[in-house]
Amino acid sequence: MTDVHRWGPANAVTAVRALLTVVLAVLVVRSASPTLVTALAAVALATDAVDGRVARRTGTVSGFGARFDMETDAALLLVLSGYVARDLGLWVLAIGLARYVFVAAKLPLPWLRGQAPYRAWCKWVAAIQGIALLVAASGLLPDRVATAALLGALALLTESFAHEAWDLWRTRQPHRSVPRVAALTGLLSVLVVWAVLVAPTSIGTLSPAAFLRIPLEGLVLIGLVLVLPPRLATWVVGAAGVVLGVLTLLKVLDIGISVAFARPFDLIGDPVYAGAGISFLRDALGTPNAYTVSALAILLMAGVLVLVPYAVDRAARFTRRHRPVAGRVVLVLALVWAVGAVAGVRVGAGERLAAATDVHLAAHHVELVRANLRERAELSRAIAVDRYADVPGSRLLRALRGKDVLLVFVESYGKVALDGLPTSPQLRDSVDGYSRRLDRAGFGSRSGWLTSPTFGAMSWFAHSTLQSGLWIDNQSTYDLLIQRDRLTLSSAFLKAGWRSVGVIPADTEPWPEGVDFYRWQHLWDSTNMSYEGPRFGYGRMPDQFALHAFDDLELDRPGRGPLMAEIDLESSHNPWVPLPRMIDPADLGDGSAFDGMQDEGPQREETWRSADLVKAAYVRSLQYSLDALTSFVEQNQDDDLVVITLGDHWPVTTVSGTTGGHAVPISVIARDPKVLRAIDGWHWDHGLRPTDAAPEWRMDSFRDRFLGAFSG
Repeated sequence: MTDVHRWGPANAVTAVRALLTVVLAVLVVRSASPTLVTALAAVALATDAVDGRVARRTGTVSGFGARFDMETDAALLLVLSGYVARDLGLWVLAIGLARYVFVAAKLPLPWLRGQAPYRAWCKWVAAIQGIALLVAASGLLPDRVATAALLGALALLTESFAHEAWDLWRTRQPHRSVPRVAALTGLLSVLVVWAVLVAPTSIGTLSPAAFLRIPLEGLVLIGLVLVLPPRLATWVVGAAGVVLGVLTLLKVLDIGISVAFARPFDLIGDPVYAGAGISFLRDALGTPNAYTVSALAILLMAGVLVLVPYAVDRAARFTRRHRPVAGRVVLVLALVWAVGAVAGVRVGAGERLAAATDVHLAAHHVELVRANLRERAELSRAIAVDRYADVPGSRLLRALRGKDVLLVFVESYGKVALDGLPTSPQLRDSVDGYSRRLDRAGFGSRSGWLTSPTFGAMSWFAHSTLQSGLWIDNQSTYDLLIQRDRLTLSSAFLKAGWRSVGVIPADTEPWPEGVDFYRWQHLWDSTNMSYEGPRFGYGRMPDQFALHAFDDLELDRPGRGPLMAEIDLESSHNPWVPLPRMIDPADLGDGSAFDGMQDEGPQREETWRSADLVKAAYVRSLQYSLDALTSFVEQNQDDDLVVITLGDHWPVTTVSGTTGGHAVPISVIARDPKVLRAIDGWHWDHGLRPTDAAPEWRMDSFRDRFLGAFSG
């Protein structure tokens, strides 16, 4: 290889491929047709077979040309893998990201920076990646065949990089830092450590100004490095790196949880959601994407635990090498920190200049763990003190004797839907229309507000809180509750002589807690409701079908007695698209009438590109769920039907914002005026839409108020 500095025809060919790669990237972002993408990608890949030959024929082979060719190829593979990943799963991105991961690994692993022996096979492997991605992008092969081809290509690519890494390890030389490189990496390490120390713990406080603060922990660490003996300083730096890595990971988890649920990470409760989280991702993204996202999350966490201690070590070495300057800088920053702390100086949008973020983070999470343990102890005492536990069944719920009572949860139905979104006026009009329809059918309704114990997800906290009359806002207290014997609304009805059932269409596996804790005599779910239609987003079946099936399976059962059921409506569950349409009840059958609807209207990929589109889709899903419930009540012209319907929590922060609330609407619907007169003392509003003046109670207070109103 010669060192040729002029541009040359080979580099011009590579430049054409680079330009085509940029054009392809734009087309991928704009979701261009597969035909256009495939045609341009084929031309770009063809130029890769030309530039090398041109360079050799014209004698213009150079180190720059080889590097230009390599980086252009890598960029092209990344763009193509991003295009194919939309259809076959995010795992395809591993092909496009492989080189960049390998390059990033050179930073902490100096032995990877050497020159591996030349292997012609590497060039063939790179060509195979491009061909496999091109064929997959064309759509000419069935998805399964294309997936198998890409998996084979990825296996070859993995072997190629592993072989290169092994060659570099075998031929490694003792690493000697180049002074300029060492100084640059040391300075970068200082900046990285500074950034992770002052990084906020919630998405709402994440801003450039937050990184202009002075971290107390960093000043203390550098001060110790400068004054302690070298050996002791090494141990301190190692321990500090591990601690800072763990705290940084905790920050990442805090930010991630705050984005979805507007709260910090729960060290005790949240880890148990891993399985449920993967299950949710499978439902929302598909199995390949779910496992890809999970793998990337694990890699991110592992990367934090490795790279942060590495950065701390490099930063410490850098400050020791520049001890005089570092000492003066630390002294000045310490004085500025002290003045800022005393004077309360703030930067940006109210962040304190004198920061101690990681100290506060550790203290906050220690207090959260202590509070969690206190809550468990208090819950144990509260479970044992239940004013209704020993009331005979003959005295319970006497005002509802002979009536069918349905407790209907509408997923993610929060106050924000009625008051806080651009499309809230449409939902308010719809809810008022549903109220008028019920009035015409002879049903009255009263509505108020409840404060949910959860936000964004974890519906089971709200369900158990309402049913048990105890405040359940974390997994630890939930796990404790369901292991105990507590009178729930369902078991109170069972005790008083009602048949008690649960209807949870989203469940796909046995759920023993339904029998053991809620005391349901039967659980209806996706395995036994005979639905044969398509899925819509998260929901296993449309709400209209779930209510219709419940009508057939329970309400129309000959010779039955009074019934109490909890019914969970899922069509308003994230991601809110695609959405079914209401159809004639006579056409519902086994649900096949919904075939094709899942491809109509906005889809998840399109909708979730815009927060405004997501908010609009969320409101439309609530309109559908409430319409299905209203139609169900209209069709059951039954004087003995009582429906309690409520939301379980607000939707995720994409819709609600990071300062979302917890108020959810609740309504009691009945045709018998005596039922509504029994709750006159609650001072709820008429209709299905509570006003701001309507009372708001904590959700755990509802059980006792309800039992008190109807038990006499």
